[in-house]
Amino acid sequence: MPQIASNSGKNREILSGQIALVWHRRDLRIDDNPTLSEAISQVGEQGIVIGLFIFDPDILDDGVTEGSKVDFMLGCLRELQANYRRLGSELLFMYGQPVQSIRELAKAINASHVFFNQDVEPFAIKRDREATQALQEIGVKVQSFIDIGLIAPDAIATQSGEPYKVYTPFWRNWQSKSKPQPFTSPHKLTGLANYENLPVIPLPSLRELKFINDITLPKAGEAAALELLETFCDGNGILRYQTERDFPAHAGTSTLSTHLRFGTVGIRRVWEKAIAAEQLVRSEEDAAGITTWKQELAWREFYQHVLFYFPELETGAYRPQMRNFPWDDDEEKFTAWCEGRTGYPIVDAAMRQLNQTGWMHNRCRMIVASFLTKDLIINWQWGERYFMQKLLDGDLAANNGGWQWSASSGMDPKPLRIFNPASQARKYDPEGEYILRWLPELQGLTTAELLSGNIPPHQCKKRDYPLPIVDHNMQQQKFKKLYQDCKTN
Repeated sequence: MPQIASNSGKNREILSGQIALVWHRRDLRIDDNPTLSEAISQVGEQGIVIGLFIFDPDILDDGVTEGSKVDFMLGCLRELQANYRRLGSELLFMYGQPVQSIRELAKAINASHVFFNQDVEPFAIKRDREATQALQEIGVKVQSFIDIGLIAPDAIATQSGEPYKVYTPFWRNWQSKSKPQPFTSPHKLTGLANYENLPVIPLPSLRELKFINDITLPKAGEAAALELLETFCDGNGILRYQTERDFPAHAGTSTLSTHLRFGTVGIRRVWEKAIAAEQLVRSEEDAAGITTWKQELAWREFYQHVLFYFPELETGAYRPQMRNFPWDDDEEKFTAWCEGRTGYPIVDAAMRQLNQTGWMHNRCRMIVASFLTKDLIINWQWGERYFMQKLLDGDLAANNGGWQWSASSGMDPKPLRIFNPASQARKYDPEGEYILRWLPELQGLTTAELLSGNIPPHQCKKRDYPLPIVDHNMQQQKFKKLYQDCKTN
């Protein structure tokens, strides 16, 4: 099985007068950063710590990455660079293949060490293994650390030593384990002023990277992430999380997912704030809110855990019977789903939120994923790819895990789940507030009409809104039949 190194500080050596590169990827912050903290600790007062970010053309040109995500990332990098300069150092930028680029830079500036935080994605694991080998070949020492989660994916296992495949027992084990404390935010980086050969390259613009962005972005960077975290945990947000999180018209979630994706907030800092919020508990409802929030953090790490041990999930279904499922894959219906023109208001509202903001409420993610796979009977991988294109918080582990859960192809012990879009709307958007926010053309309809899942045809025509492109009851019966056929064959 693959191995991930620990964060142990054993066998530290002081690299006095030497140069350490901190290679940032999904950790665009100064605070609570194990790689930066350890680099500073190890080089001593006479050493030099320099940050590095590499723009990888294989990622930028993968056909999935869109300008909105790159634009947000540039905002994060701009603040990170300012923080490095404030501390007396520099954040360098390179464009090119990461392994070759970091090897060339380390050699050019005579770096003695390279530090980075680990990832669980198959592409990243392969890249980091190759980079480590290339750097070691030229005498550079390489150290990596756990940062993406509170607990390393290979540090938690069943009693028989196997990886978990079901969330609930994973949660029980995960929540019982002690969690690490945040790493101290640095106050100063020394020695850079005496170094004259540093190749300072300006941060490229969105246009220079050949992207455009036409949506309004949330505020990027570490300061914005910490402010969101403070607001959520110091107020009633986390205490009301269990009762409010499923209602997309309400501000009932932390909206930290994009910052967790880019690492502008440390996961240990998030956990610390959640624990501190327990002092605010005055009722069982308050306590349930914090517990539910912790469970969502555990879901995030469960998906990291399974992707780490089952990298084949990236390219196909976990359940063998779903690997050759006879999807309809109707391109016209898929386009209607993407554009929010299915005739099902809760589905269309959610897709328009995604297209216009780069984010979608989690309850709605489950609704639209169920609709694509169970009503339109379209391959979940089409939806997974579209989400990765549009979502600012698009993350392989969480996105893949969520889509496989919705498609009945993943590790859910009760896989055959079908959401009725009308009943979901009635339960979670009972006044139609969310629907009307994103479908203003439906203003004037009664709440009953909005939530019925069957708006009268004359009302649809009057508002240039489509009739339902499928019949939910017929399609769910069709899916069930196909699913049972796959199980028995």
